[in-house]
Amino acid sequence: QVQLVESGGGSVQPGGSLRLSCATSQSIFDIYLMGWYRQAPEKQRELVATISKGGTTTYADSVKGRFTIFRNNAWDTIYLQMNSLKPEDTAVYYCNSNCIYWGQGIQVTVSS
Repeated sequence: QVQLVESGGGSVQPGGSLRLSCATSQSIFDIYLMGWYRQAPEKQRELVATISKGGTTTYADSVKGRFTIFRNNAWDTIYLQMNSLKPEDTAVYYCNSNCIYWGQGIQVTVSS
């Protein structure tokens, strides 16, 4: 069974930074797309960023220029570097693989 384990969440003041990590149990040969989604209270889950096996990245307009998605060479961990955080970035962040598998989610809170 595929496992995705997120880490690195927490609380930060506006303007601060956090880095999320997602470790996957999948083989590199079974991955074609990984990404981060988030869900704020009483809102639908939304796409934050994706990275393809070839390294192509996409971002939601709301995070462009502030967030960066990247992976390690072994393709067993992806990261989301979040800079210039805003209160509206507060949400539970989920790691996703191949649009099928989900992590358990991790809380990010941006508040003064």
